[in-house]
Amino acid sequence: MERFLRGCKAALQESVRSNQEVHVVLGNEACDLDSMVSALALAYFFAKSFPESKATFVPVLNIPRLDFPLRTESTFLLKQQQLPESSLVFRDEIDLLSLHRAGLLALSLVDHHVLPSRDVVLEEAVVEVIDHRPLERERRPPCRVTAEPVGSCATLVTERILQGPVQVLDRLTAALLHGTIVLDCVNMAPEAGKVTPKDKHYASLLEAKFPDLPPRSVIFEALQKAKFDVSGLTTDQMLRKDLKVLSGKEATVALSAVYVDLQTFLQRPGLEQELSAFCRERRYDALLAMAISFNERNEPFRQLAVYSQRAELRAAVCQTLERSSDPPLGLSPLESPYATVAAYNQGNATASRKKVLPVVKRFLQERDLCHPTCAAMQPEAPGRNPKSRLEPRSVAGCEAERPGAPKDPAKPSHRLGDDLADDETPLPPTPMNSLVDECPLDRGLPKLSAEAVFEKFNRIAAARSSADESPEKK
Repeated sequence: MERFLRGCKAALQESVRSNQEVHVVLGNEACDLDSMVSALALAYFFAKSFPESKATFVPVLNIPRLDFPLRTESTFLLKQQQLPESSLVFRDEIDLLSLHRAGLLALSLVDHHVLPSRDVVLEEAVVEVIDHRPLERERRPPCRVTAEPVGSCATLVTERILQGPVQVLDRLTAALLHGTIVLDCVNMAPEAGKVTPKDKHYASLLEAKFPDLPPRSVIFEALQKAKFDVSGLTTDQMLRKDLKVLSGKEATVALSAVYVDLQTFLQRPGLEQELSAFCRERRYDALLAMAISFNERNEPFRQLAVYSQRAELRAAVCQTLERSSDPPLGLSPLESPYATVAAYNQGNATASRKKVLPVVKRFLQERDLCHPTCAAMQPEAPGRNPKSRLEPRSVAGCEAERPGAPKDPAKPSHRLGDDLADDETPLPPTPMNSLVDECPLDRGLPKLSAEAVFEKFNRIAAARSSADESPEKK
């Protein structure tokens, strides 16, 4: 696989130059580990299985290259397997529309099956779909469709490879697929509600074929840790990694989950200037940095900071959070090195960002009512949709933040199916496929955010604690 990936860019350039067909294997726009590995493995399988094909097979990661460092578990696994990121092809490095218009594009979709609105014209080029979510739309032959509610799309890709006409599975491809299945299925823990018999079967098959693969627990812990490792990220990247935005007429507030303790975050050199630039470039009036870390008992510990250059707005947000009773946050003030930042310990560790979002939403609604003149005079931002102003949007890696694109924080991010980014939407903005609220055998459309991971950890730990203390075990 390594040789195949290293040659993809050159092969793509040659195909474009000579007007030859390009068969792209495209993951979803979240570009989580499952999406990336499924695209890499399937494209490699096609290239090895159909050497007589005149098409050039290219896996494409469906995000700009600039955003790839935010996928820390993906970058970790690539480094572990000694695959250079430079060998990968990203969405901003290939013109799919031009290839399609020239009649040179064939498209296989992995880990999704509905293209977003901006790519709807490419639907005509789709020749194959492999997804582990229930189908929202039917595709007729000759398009080949594999859709089954398993824990990981990589399971279905593994099945396709092992059932192929030529046995092309090598140790590197197996390691990528195996690590992805183990992470997505939460190390095969039944209480997480992710694993299915097919996931277990193909993970075991990979282990049987390659006995030197790392033990499941080892690779799971390493990838899970990497998922929340922000040590190599800039402040801008840390804030964009898990970001939601609420916009009212009078103010726009961003809420970022930050996976370090607040003191460490506030001590980053030049932080105030970086916060100012982050908000100014995206036209955010205030930022809530919701820090999540683990205490000495390995329990999630929450803190939050409120940043705004507008003292009156900052004070109003702080007052709202301090007085919140649904949920109560249990805030206690912390010393802050900056006048523009108010810092708190959050006593209620169960009050996740998902639960704080409605508090901020109500605040913005009430503020608009209290400032009708100001709101009426505020010019409408280009592309802003009044009907969805107060809906949370997941914006990491969205179109508005790509180089050269207008940075309109009100513009919804493009996600699976359409412009969907609400935490409550049935379509996941970030399909991390691990430790989520829903089992894929339920609706198959889990709520997918890093916050959900911590909530799931809390529930699993609480359930085990209750079981240990039950009278039957005493």
